[in-house]
Amino acid sequence: MPERTESESRKLLRRLRDTLAEAGAGQERLDRITHLIADSMQTEVCSIYLFRDDETLELCATEGLNREAVHRTRLRIGEGLVGRVARTSAPVNTANAPAEKGFRYMPETGEEIYSSFLGVPIQRLGETLGVLVVQSKEARSFSDDEIYALEVVAMVLAEMTELGAFVGEGEALAAPHQHPVMIRGGVGQEGTAEGKVWLHEPRVVITNPVADDPHRELERLHAAVDELRLSVDAIVSTSGVQDKEQKQILEAYRMFANSRGWIRRMEEDIAAGLSAEAAVEKEQSAARARLATVPDPYLRDRLHDLDDLSNRLLRILTGQGRDTGAAMPPNPILVARNIGPAELLEYGRKLRGVVLEEGSVGSHAAVVARALSIPLVIHAERITNEALNGDTILVDGDQGIVHLRPEDSVIAAFRDKIAMQAAAQSRYASLRDKPATAKCGTTISLLMNAGLMADLPSLAGSGAEGVGLFRTELQFLIRSHVPKRGELAQIYAGVLDAAAGKRVVFRTLDIGSDKVLPYMKRLDEPNPAMGWRALRLGLDKPGVMRMQIQALLRAAPGRPLSIMFPFVTEFDEFRAARDLVHDVMAREERLGRRLPSSVEVGAMLETPALAWAPDAFFRMADFVSIGGNDLKQFFFAADRENETVRRRYDVLNTSFLRFIRSIIARCEENGTPLSFCGEDAGRPIEAICLAALGIRTLSMRGASIGPVKHLIRQISLGDLRDLIEAEIAAGSTNVRRAVVNWLSNQDL
Repeated sequence: MPERTESESRKLLRRLRDTLAEAGAGQERLDRITHLIADSMQTEVCSIYLFRDDETLELCATEGLNREAVHRTRLRIGEGLVGRVARTSAPVNTANAPAEKGFRYMPETGEEIYSSFLGVPIQRLGETLGVLVVQSKEARSFSDDEIYALEVVAMVLAEMTELGAFVGEGEALAAPHQHPVMIRGGVGQEGTAEGKVWLHEPRVVITNPVADDPHRELERLHAAVDELRLSVDAIVSTSGVQDKEQKQILEAYRMFANSRGWIRRMEEDIAAGLSAEAAVEKEQSAARARLATVPDPYLRDRLHDLDDLSNRLLRILTGQGRDTGAAMPPNPILVARNIGPAELLEYGRKLRGVVLEEGSVGSHAAVVARALSIPLVIHAERITNEALNGDTILVDGDQGIVHLRPEDSVIAAFRDKIAMQAAAQSRYASLRDKPATAKCGTTISLLMNAGLMADLPSLAGSGAEGVGLFRTELQFLIRSHVPKRGELAQIYAGVLDAAAGKRVVFRTLDIGSDKVLPYMKRLDEPNPAMGWRALRLGLDKPGVMRMQIQALLRAAPGRPLSIMFPFVTEFDEFRAARDLVHDVMAREERLGRRLPSSVEVGAMLETPALAWAPDAFFRMADFVSIGGNDLKQFFFAADRENETVRRRYDVLNTSFLRFIRSIIARCEENGTPLSFCGEDAGRPIEAICLAALGIRTLSMRGASIGPVKHLIRQISLGDLRDLIEAEIAAGSTNVRRAVVNWLSNQDL
């Protein structure tokens, strides 16, 4: 085949556009397209394979192969050369296909007579929809121009597939965004919700992928790029960022906006016949495909920058801003790739739930979702590609499952679950003012976790006796600069006022790891959860910690104050932090400021090392709170962000229970008040086991207090302790089954 020219590419796309504009069912259109491509590229074969499900490609149309194979030939992803293209999202070009590693012979197609093979992915925004293939008898490799031409055609096919141009019978030709989808993700925040999809980044729809006038499209592209550059310059100049590294990141963002390589590739796409919008999206799809294969976090961040710039450029070109004019639906459930804490807080309690493609259990969004008490599912792959505004969606935060456009039977079962939970909560409301006293007479203090002023009104209604953990980092995460001391003092005073005399434990700034402040220098750490974070960061950079302690002291004149330091690993760290509190108190007193009536200074025990600290630590600490989430991940060496391992390990493992028992003993010997804070404190079975071992204070999300209190009041903790001790003595590795069996025999 002769080398293709730009005019020939445009000619092919025009013919393709005209073919798509003709009336006809989806199958007819696909048949015409394969004939057109084979004719234009002078190959004997052109075939289109589309996904019929997540793992299976189906031959949907062909020119040159046996017609009987259409809708019969299917390949698993990764199977054969077509499956390889789908798996890697990269072209396969070979002169001798049968000799190529991984070649799969499909006898019903009659393709054994064709030697050369070129396959390119049909993809949109990083999602592969299928594979476009051309073949010929002549043994030759296709040229770069031919590969590029086929990629451009595949781009148009992807857009038209998204717009429903190829709807027909069978799964592979099903209408997009119509059928039910279940996505299994990860648990970010427990809870269940039914509602309607509200896309944080509304879908940009491209209806004109092929353009007649490349000069006009180039003018449109250049004008949009100029507007983009001005907006990026404004972001950089008005950011107010002082940190050198943050400035470098913003400058890198500006550099991408001025990248000649990025602009040149889009110009080439336009010259080949694409519209300006389609050219932007073609490069965005390529960037997202690369993003999925890049392990380096810095490069991934840069590709995210490019993706964000592409979105901005598309919105300028199409005029489709974030504000589409659509009204937020009732019971909105936010769907996004990712979202920052400030943006999520802007939505506030209007949301019934959140579903993210990315995120993590310790991310900013997860922290805010917990504070708002709304279910959150993370790692929900493809959700932003699948969902449309207004779609019915069910979010099961307990299981990390999302049902999009569910069938009636699924909706009915889900509503039954929600109704049962609501009925249980109604029963628990009657226990609000009653103590969590077990049948054996032991009373457990139940506290709630909080992080926003909005949490505090639920304190009285939840039946909590106070706030066992107030996360102070949210006030830092939602700002683009360090908050002022006066602002923080006002916020903390408001928290104490809302608590109406009930105890509030303020945890000092717990940042680092995956909670990075927008204005903080970010370290490239291979394992940030075990890196420069929380108290380690505070002691190395004492200015912010000193300011926060001043704000806490000034918020509580004449009132009791409880301060807790996170991620304490050794005695010396706690002693240094405690000394800092006393230094600040002394300075405040010299300034003539009224101090709190009392100040408690405690520590979170989140690393096994602190459990073996000297007795002097336990005597010095006014209280200790076991941070169950981190302690469990370090005890079992199981990253809580890794879904493949974090659910393998159980707090009711007898090794972990024996470890908890040893901590309880250390605290009892030294007279140190002890509590347990974390997800497991709010799970009734885990909670009663911790209480049976001797922990007398549990801190959890407000919605969990009712179920935990209900179960405690139904049982004898002494009897449960005997059962647990017997299981440990018998060499059991886990007590969960024994406890569940024991509960089934109780009169509950």
